[in-house]
Amino acid sequence: MDINLLHNMYDAMPELWYIIGFLIFLLIFLSLVLTFYLLKMKQKNYFLQRDRERYAETLYASHDGYFAFIYPDDKVNDPRQTITERCSRRLAVILGLEKGIKSDFNEILKNFYKDDIKKINKYVGLLKEEGVAFEDYFLLKTANKYIRLEGVRINGADGNIYCDMIWFRDVSFATNRIKNLEKEKQSLENRFRQQQDLLDNLPFAVWLRDEKLNIVYCNKKYVDLVAEKTKEDIISEKIELVGTNGDSISRSIAEKAHKSKRLNKTTANIAVKGNRIAMEAFETPFYGENSLDKTFSAGCLINISELDELKRNLKRHQDAQLEILGMLGTAFVVFNQDMILQYHNQAFIDLWNLEPEWISQRPCYLAFLDILREKRMLPEVPDYKAFRQEEQCKFAQIIEPTSDLLHIPNGKTLRRMRAPHPMGGLVLAFEDISDRLAATSSYNALIAVQNDILKGLFEGVLIFGTNERLVFFNDAYIKLWNADTVFLSGEPSFDEVLDSQREFFAKDEDWSRLRLAIKANILDVTSKTMILQRTNFPPLQLGVTRLSDGNILITYEEIN
Repeated sequence: MDINLLHNMYDAMPELWYIIGFLIFLLIFLSLVLTFYLLKMKQKNYFLQRDRERYAETLYASHDGYFAFIYPDDKVNDPRQTITERCSRRLAVILGLEKGIKSDFNEILKNFYKDDIKKINKYVGLLKEEGVAFEDYFLLKTANKYIRLEGVRINGADGNIYCDMIWFRDVSFATNRIKNLEKEKQSLENRFRQQQDLLDNLPFAVWLRDEKLNIVYCNKKYVDLVAEKTKEDIISEKIELVGTNGDSISRSIAEKAHKSKRLNKTTANIAVKGNRIAMEAFETPFYGENSLDKTFSAGCLINISELDELKRNLKRHQDAQLEILGMLGTAFVVFNQDMILQYHNQAFIDLWNLEPEWISQRPCYLAFLDILREKRMLPEVPDYKAFRQEEQCKFAQIIEPTSDLLHIPNGKTLRRMRAPHPMGGLVLAFEDISDRLAATSSYNALIAVQNDILKGLFEGVLIFGTNERLVFFNDAYIKLWNADTVFLSGEPSFDEVLDSQREFFAKDEDWSRLRLAIKANILDVTSKTMILQRTNFPPLQLGVTRLSDGNILITYEEIN
């Protein structure tokens, strides 16, 4: 371009060039402003996009899944005709949707049972039409899951409706846990009720004390013993069972039980409907609430009226028996479970020549043995200490009546009988059998002499007892009848002995008739003798004698 031409044009119209220059400057300025604005908008849009993605990811990361009905701006005449639906990834995972986030609401409803679908559609309809929120629980038919549905409407600050959202939460674990807890609770309630029934139907009162000795539980029997009071009254008012003297029956022994950590008991009398009843109270301590620092105690009250009456009757019977035994001539003494002399009769003092003053001191069994040793009225033993210890051990070991003989140095023989006493201890009875033993010895010597005489006779002798069994035979009989000693020693019967003699008589003889005749002659008290004709052997004369003790003496003598 020619510079001169431009110069001439400027000179001709300078205002025009000023206008053109201003427009160029303005255009450049506006371009810069627009560029700056676009950059600001781009930056703002970037952050909006970031926030949108952040909020979306936050929703996706939620433990709950959701399904949203998103509405357009309210300037649209009928916004519900353009409602869009959105399914979250978490919901697709919870329900196992095949189409994932592209699933529509009908695909979601297919996972529920028919009746539940109707209920859900009603909830959703009220939410869309009137914005009514809801919350309910449903079981999936496609999986053993419990789902909580919560529907809410989301509005903007200007009142514009953004969307209606339905939140889905898998509450299977919590629901199953609640069901298990309910079952466990029901089981515990049943067990508690059973234990309550057990305690309430016990025939005696029971209660429980805490570490402060206050009653925190009692059964129905305890309540029955407290007039016009309930369990709640007894626990809240700390009501104790009192005896006829007005004192608490068990609180004092509860204190001892808590201190000693051992069972304590006591007896007391209470008045029930005007009747006096003997009771025995127990308090058993234990560590409560799984803590070694807290000592509780369990108590019970048992009616011992019948037992008390039985004890009194037993005592009366024992006293009566002891009184009768005291009048007997047999010496006897009673030592209790502590080995202390409890009772004796006069025959006991006379037998052992004991001092009444010494007896009145109620000596023990071992002291009784010591004084007998001093009097040389105990059997001679090489080791008295061992004998004394053995007697002490047997004192506790005897559980049934026993007897033994005591041969004392003065020549007497005593029969000692020991038996356990019903109330504990031993009953000892001593009987002097020296004369009886002497008489028995003399009698046995006489019998031995008689046997020697009978064995020395040339006649065969048999003696049958009252039971018709052989009790004696001599050597002469064995020789006459060629008898078997072992057979005769077995105490054969009368018939068996006769049958053993069969071979000495003729074969053709009527043995049954002969046997019957022999037996009749022997058993006939008027018969004296009978001749037995034996084949190939000398005949025998059979003699029969009835002895004073009822036995039968039979003699066989050869006839030449």
